[in-house]
Amino acid sequence: MGGGPVADRRHQDPLTPRRVRGARVRRIVSLPAAVRTLPVTGLALALTLVAGGFAAWTGWDWYEAAHDDTRAYAVQRDEALAAGEQAVQNLNTLDHRRVDRGLDLWESSTTGDLHEQLSAGRAEFATRVKAAKTVTTARVLSGAVTELDDRAGRARVLVALRVTVKAPGEASTDKDSRMLGELTRTGGHWKLSALGQAPVGGTPAG
Repeated sequence: MGGGPVADRRHQDPLTPRRVRGARVRRIVSLPAAVRTLPVTGLALALTLVAGGFAAWTGWDWYEAAHDDTRAYAVQRDEALAAGEQAVQNLNTLDHRRVDRGLDLWESSTTGDLHEQLSAGRAEFATRVKAAKTVTTARVLSGAVTELDDRAGRARVLVALRVTVKAPGEASTDKDSRMLGELTRTGGHWKLSALGQAPVGGTPAG
């Protein structure tokens, strides 16, 4: 009878530290049932597909960001060209019968030093145009953006146009010219900050 109680006490003893540590290790390294059922090759394939999907997603994200920048640049280029062509046309159009309206348009199309020069000489210029009774109109033939710094808000345009001048008692005359305009973005809009004749043979460097 003496052997029985000893056996009972042995089974009631708590687990030894070695057995506890072993149990914990077994729980840590144990894999989920769904993963344990996959063959080794299947598990490797699954991990490869996950990695490939992540790479594709990050690649697409980079592609989208790059093309967003390209689209934004193209939008600014088109806006600068349209504004530049219109402003150059405006500054080569003036009717003595509506000279104040024309000069208002000149000033609203410009900024910086060019705007200040036009404003300062407005009264004298209006007097001369009214005395000459001329009607000057311009039509844009072609245009191109030669430089664009979107971050700085500066651009240059080359505009070819045909200017028609009609004076009293005279036949109208046409003259084709090429103008170089410098644009500055102000208040979200592109405006002319400088304007001059393009030299024969192309645009100046720089």
